[in-house]
Formats: sequence, C-alpha cells, structure tokens
Amino acid sequence: MQEQSLYTSAETRELDRVAIEGVGIPGIQLMSRAGRAAFELLQANWPEGCPLTVFCGTGNNGGDGFVVAALAAGRAIPITVYQVGEADKIGGDAATARQAALDAGVDITAFGADVTLEDCVIVDALLGTGLSGEVRGDYRTAIETINASGMPVLAVDIPSGLCGDSGRRLGVAVDADATITFIGQKRGLLTGDAPDCCGELYFAGLDVPAEVYAQRPASAFRLNLEQEMDALPPLAETAHKGRFGHALVIGGDLGMAGAALMASESAGRCGAGLVSAATRAIHVPALLSRRPEVMAHGVEARGELEPLLARATAVAVGPGLGQNPWSEQMLQDALDSELPLVVDADALNLLARRCEDGPPQRGNWILTPHPGEAARLLASDTATVQADRFAAVADLQNRYGGVVLLKGAGTLVCDGDAVYVCPYGNPGMASGGMGDVLSGILVALLAQGMSLRDAACLGVCLHAVAADLAAEDGMRGLLATDLMPYLRGLMDE
Repeated sequence: MQEQSLYTSAETRELDRVAIEGVGIPGIQLMSRAGRAAFELLQANWPEGCPLTVFCGTGNNGGDGFVVAALAAGRAIPITVYQVGEADKIGGDAATARQAALDAGVDITAFGADVTLEDCVIVDALLGTGLSGEVRGDYRTAIETINASGMPVLAVDIPSGLCGDSGRRLGVAVDADATITFIGQKRGLLTGDAPDCCGELYFAGLDVPAEVYAQRPASAFRLNLEQEMDALPPLAETAHKGRFGHALVIGGDLGMAGAALMASESAGRCGAGLVSAATRAIHVPALLSRRPEVMAHGVEARGELEPLLARATAVAVGPGLGQNPWSEQMLQDALDSELPLVVDADALNLLARRCEDGPPQRGNWILTPHPGEAARLLASDTATVQADRFAAVADLQNRYGGVVLLKGAGTLVCDGDAVYVCPYGNPGMASGGMGDVLSGILVALLAQGMSLRDAACLGVCLHAVAADLAAEDGMRGLLATDLMPYLRGLMDE
C-alpha cells in the first residue's frame, strides 16, 4: 500500500517532479489539491468557522498555505495571514496561489516579532522539506511565536523546522497537533524528534497515479501490525509444543534475575512451545515461583550451558547479563552456537568491546540496541546516533550483519534491503524491563521458525501495540509486565 511507503525529502520532490513532468499534472493543481486537503482536515478536526491564522513562507509550502487562506475566505471564515520572508522572493505556483488569495479578499501581513496570537487555529505553512541547516531569523521567531501561543496547530506537509529525512529538529521546530503530508510520506515524520512535533499524522496522495510511484520505489516502509501478523502460521488443530520451538534466554546475573524472567515470560506468552532460562543458580527458585512454566537452570561454570544450547531452537542473550567474566562466558557460548540469536542489553555492550579487530559479523542474529548501545557499537556518541537514526541503523546492519532493531520513539528495523519504521508505542514505555520483554517476544518468534526480518518487524509491532493497549489505563507507572496479557491477546488474534 502506498500509505506504508516512506521517502526521503529528495525522493518526495522527485515524485512531485515525475507527477508534473512525466504525467502532466500541473504544479498549481497539485498545490490546490494539497491546500484543499489541509482545509478539509481543519474543518473536520476543529469547529466549523473557527478563526484561522496562516503562517506562509516564500516557497511551495507557503503556496499551500495561501490556498488554505483563499478557501477559508470563500467560506467567510475569519482569516489572518502572516507572510514570513520577503514577498518578492515568491515565484512560480506559490506566487499564483498568493495572488489567488489576494483576489479572494485575503489580507496578507508581514510578520513581525510583536505578533500575538489568540483564539484561533494556526496553520503552519512556513518551511517545507527543502530546509537543510538550522532555522534562523524571522522563521525561527515565527516558530517560537507559534509554539508559545498555546493555540492548536496544523502543520502542512511537515512541521516547519523538522528534518524530513532524519526526524531531527533543526534548531527549532513547530510542535503541531496534527500534520498532513502529501504525495509521499516523509520518513522523518515517524522517528527521532518527530513524535513531539507532528501530533496526529495524516496522508493525502493528491490523486497522484500509481505509475509515478512505480518509477520511484521506496526504500523505507511504515509497519502495520495486521500485515505483519500474516507471517505467523495459523494454529493447526493437531498442534503440539514441539512445533513451536524451544526458546532459550541467557541472562540474569546477580541482582538482575527479573530481566531474564521477563524475557522468558514474554517468550512464553508469544507462543514459544518451550522456554528455558539459563541464569545464576541463586535465581532459579525465584523464577520458578513466578513462572513455573519456564525451565530455569542454574549455570555457573564453563560447559554447563552447552546441553541447553543443544536443545534450543533460538536464543536470546543479554537480559540482565552483566559485564563480568561469567557474562563474557555466557555470551561466548551463545556466539559459538549456530542458533539464531537475539542480542540485547549487556550482550551488546560486551560485543562493542570486541571491535578492536573489526566488528563481528553474523547472518542469523537480531541486534536490539537503544541509542546509547548503538553509539558504543559504532564507536560514536548518542547525539550522533539520534541526529540521523536511519543512517545509524543502516551503518549498524552493514557492520554487524543480520537484522538491527534501533529502539526509541519510532523504532527502526533494518535488514540490509530496507528500513522499517514502527508507528506504535508511547512514552509510558520509558521504564525498566521493556527491552527485556521485547527480547522475549523476538526469540519466541524466531523459535517458531520466522525469518529474522519477519520476527523483528512483527515483534516490535506486538511490543508497541501491547504497550499502547496497556497505557489506556495511564502511561505513567506503566510496567513492563503490564504488557503480558495484551501480548497473549494480540497473538491469539
């Protein structure tokens, strides 16, 4: 589906060019369609007749705003338009749209720092996807004025100041309540700083024909839980536990038994036929008390893990693993096996230490770093990772192989061929143990025979959607174990 394809800003502009030059849709017609789609969304989301204040820049994004203004004037809706940037710099279709707004009786006022806003819905049509450096001058002042107003905001195509490729604030960006994007969904609208900037995200294809998209295939995609569930085989009436694999969780150093337990429990809730946990011996009674279905084994000495690996179908290593000689030995034993692996938490930190002679590569593992762990794996820093999460996840996959899952708002999955973006999840997930639950989900799906790509994409969707369901009772205080009943329900669907 076109709604699931994601594009860079340059790719979106190329789609626009092909629609105009290749298919013959006049640019002003696309601009008119974009402005009308934005206007109709305003009418649907806010009270009819509510005063509008439109901020227009000097490019085509401003042209979309002028179309909105002309439509509002035609409906006798109170309309105020502020021009940011010199009007004599406006050309092409944007100039045509500006003149149409003037002809409709719209007054266009030059923006100044003394502008105050009240009792209106704001339309942000300042800066489109062409912005490369930080926002400066009057544009920065205008964005700060919008954000300080407390008024509801609709961003046209992209919140001004947000990078359409990376989702990074370019110094300052509009914090919108809703964003409507056109022709191609910009990949930066779903990750990085974007969740704080975009609000509710809408897409309008502007009736661009399929032949345009066929000429410019996407390299990034928005995940959809229902579609990803198709990769999960149905339950046969004659099913038995042997058909659903044996998931082994390795972790739980002294004082961190809970991480291994949560990973083991989520593996069971996501359909693994059998679940074993290899942990410190002192933790076995606690694991059995909490979840007797898990086969908990105390593993202290070299060689004790080998019989468990021999029975396993897939392994998750890292939850609560620690970073000491025991931890190193557990990781090494897991790496020595040929089993599919999920590598998380301290296992990633230990892996990062082994990169003096080059990153270890493996074709059958899923690495699941958060930005800090990703920075260590890349010998970089967290700020650099977050500045361009798409570049970071692609770099990780290129260096380490397999599939890489970069956690955070707008989690990314990269398999080397494409990047997939998770549109689910909420701030309540920022609590201890969430990553351990995800590791359990992933190893359960691998144990059931799913490919690395399918397991990673379905797993991240299940994890985030379960958290969204659990958060219906409140995001603050959301615990990782609150996801368990929802995971079971989602798997049963």
